[in-house]
Order: sequence, then C-alpha cells, then structure tokens
Amino acid sequence: MIRRESYFKIINEFIDTSFIKIFTGIRRSGKTTLLFSVVDELKNRGISEDNIFYISFESLKYQNITDSVSLNDLILDLIGNVEGKVYLLFDEIQLVDGWEKSINGLHADFSCDIYITGSNSMLLSGEYATLLSGRYIQINVYPFSFKEVLEYKEKVDNIEITDNIERQLFDEYLEFGGMPGLLELSSSIAKHEALNDIYASIVYNDILGRYSIRKADLFKRFSNYIMNTMGETFSSKSITSYLKNEVEETSRNTILNFTNYLENAFFISKIRREDLIGKKILKTQQKYYLMDHGFHHTLIESNWLKQTHVLENIVYIELLRRGYEIKIGKIYDKEIDFFCRKDGFECYIQVSYTVADQDTLEREMIPLLRLRNHYDKYIFSMDEHDMSRDGIKHRNILEFLKGDEF
Repeated sequence: MIRRESYFKIINEFIDTSFIKIFTGIRRSGKTTLLFSVVDELKNRGISEDNIFYISFESLKYQNITDSVSLNDLILDLIGNVEGKVYLLFDEIQLVDGWEKSINGLHADFSCDIYITGSNSMLLSGEYATLLSGRYIQINVYPFSFKEVLEYKEKVDNIEITDNIERQLFDEYLEFGGMPGLLELSSSIAKHEALNDIYASIVYNDILGRYSIRKADLFKRFSNYIMNTMGETFSSKSITSYLKNEVEETSRNTILNFTNYLENAFFISKIRREDLIGKKILKTQQKYYLMDHGFHHTLIESNWLKQTHVLENIVYIELLRRGYEIKIGKIYDKEIDFFCRKDGFECYIQVSYTVADQDTLEREMIPLLRLRNHYDKYIFSMDEHDMSRDGIKHRNILEFLKGDEF
C-alpha cells in the first residue's frame, strides 16, 4: 500500500503534540492503513516499539472492551509500567461506550500521543465529547482519489502509466470507485462482490444494528433510491411516494432519520443550495452525493445517462478531499453545480460529460455568464479540446483529478 502523503501533510504537524488525532470516514476507506503508516512514521523518528500500542476494537482480542471501565483497565495494564512517552492508536473506537472519558483521563495521567479512528460522524457528538473540546484535530479520510490510484498502480503494481493505460484506469475508476482494497483485485466480478460486501457491512453494522431499525427492507429500498438519484434534487415527498406500499405509508420523519443514518455512516454527503444573489443558504432542494461513486454502478443498474452525475460525484468528493466548502449555486432560475470556497479563494464549476455539442455548451455557460463578479468560472468535462471562451475556463476532468488544484 502507498503512503497517503496528502494526509501526512496534516498529520506531521500534529505528531508528538497534545492534540488527539481523530481519523473519520466511511468503512474501508483506508483509516486503519493510515494508522499503520503513522506507526511506521513513529518508528522512523526513533520511537521504540515498546512505547507504541495499536488496538483494534473489531479484533477478537478486544471484543470484551465495550465501555470506558474495561478500556481503562486495558490501558493501565498495557502502559502502567512503560517508561517514557506512550503512543496509543485506537481503531474503530466508536464501539466503546464512553471512550471519551478514558481518553480524557489518559491526557491527565500520562505523557501520551493519541490517534483514533471511527466510522461514524457522531463520534464527537456524544454527551462526553465536550471533554475533548479544543483538544483534538479531526481528519476526514476519503477513498482513493484518481491521483492515488495512479500512484498505487505505478509504485505497487509497477505499471508504466502511458496515456492509454491512464484512460483505461480512469474507466475502471469511473465504474468501481476508489475503495483502496479493490486495487488488490483483478476481476470485475471480484470488485463488484467486494463493493457489495462493504455496502452490507455499512448497512448491517453501522446502521441497522446501531439504530435498531426494524424495517430493514424499507431502509434498503431507501438507500437504493439515494444511490440511483445521486446528484439530483432531494425531495422527501417524492421519496415518500416511491417507498409507499400497500401496507403502510412512510412518514417524512422516517425519511429524515434514514437520511441522517446514511450521512452519519459517511455513505452520503449533503450539499446545500445557496442563493448567489441574496447570499443566503436555502433550506430546501439540497442534493446528496455518494462518498464513493463505485456503489452506484455495483448496486444500481448501470445507465449511461447517469454518467454526468457520476462525474459530478467524482468532482464533488475531490473538492471535499482538497478542503473546499461547497454549495450548489442558485442564480435566478438557473443552477451552478458547485460554488467553492477555500482560504479566500472562490470559484464556480459546471460539470458535464461532454460539451462538444454547441447546445450543451451554451446550456452550461449561461448560468456562469449571469455572474457579475471576478471569481474564476469553470466548465469541467471529458473533452480534451480546450473549450474556454468568454472568460470561462474549460478543464479536462482527468487533468483536474491528476493535479493538486485547478
């Protein structure tokens, strides 16, 4: 596996500091591997193995550790007689009730450097989370970017990346997404099965079990709907109508709960709409994108007409990965796919599979041309020919994904 340098740019700033490093993200996105990379980094810095402790709460060895009391006992047994600073790495700590109290106590009683992973966004929202307020840095871990896929293929599989190979790998990325474990598999069947397994793990372990959902079939139909309509305007009314059956109706509250569960498991990400004229966030008509677009092709019947939405999904997650705050832009009766902000930089992005057709190009440009400001405006597509004009910049999606910024 490769060392994910984009994350270590952040991690290196906080190694050996009092800040607790908390890695969050969807299951199988590479959080555990990132912890192992941290262990390697610590050893390279001269830290003795005797002072480094990795604990996975999904391991049989630690399945009896279910609350802060048993966690305290374990930690004291492990480090009670260790000399010098200790380095503690806790994997999937959300499985331990009241873990925050233990971590807070560690800070008070020991010289320690702490790293934590969790697969639920509510990890830091519990009643004890205030104990850690101002004392942690949260790092969101995403599935592999296309740039990381190319790096993996080059460094691990020893493949020379020619233009043809790059396009072939992008076609595979378009279909299967960026879950790191899939890169070890060669056949399409194996990759589809792996994505199905990851999906089942998220549904059963992180959602159905955690929230004691009795209507499992209803929830699965709902998640299929979300995957099938990624990048489309979200309407609880249309979803309720879709899920309605002869036995019972689905309440709006149930829909909202199901949506929150998928968000909490990092399976989907919500993007809100901003009125670019009134400069306010709108409460309705948000959209949802998948944290990994590979689930769409694996679990939903493939549809070429959805390719632009898949590309939108890829661009959206890449923008999140690069640290942008993103909104849908509304300007009068038109929509701009992404309005992005970071560190004082702002830009507007339209995404389309192709804008080679003049009508499509005009449709994508009209909302951007209505903007009367100096911020950068882009159209992203798979077209290799530069379609820039009237101050609007065209970017090939592959070139954007391979770079660091625009």
